[in-house]
Amino acid sequence: MKHFDSFKCADIYALGLVYWEIARRCSAGGIHEEYQLPYYELVPSDPSIEEMRKVVCDQKLRPTVPNWWQSYEVMGKIMRECWYSNGAARLTALRIKKTLSHLSVLEDVKI
Repeated sequence: MKHFDSFKCADIYALGLVYWEIARRCSAGGIHEEYQLPYYELVPSDPSIEEMRKVVCDQKLRPTVPNWWQSYEVMGKIMRECWYSNGAARLTALRIKKTLSHLSVLEDVKI
């Protein structure tokens, strides 16, 4: 069961990366960014496992959340909390679902 929990933590990390990719392509005030892979500014376009391990695990770097995303503070916070180095400290899928559901009510958005 302990190994299954590790997979859940890895899935939450990956979900944060998916949210980052989506957010880069969403328009906010007419601004959106070109598609890029996560960590594009830190590793080559086809990085090795060792290159990724060095950036993510050793240096503990994360994708940059641009300043213009400040208008979507909740989503930036969710992404950053999905990327905690300590997997046990990351958000749970249920917490993410509840936060997004609450946000959709506040913003009058259907999910």
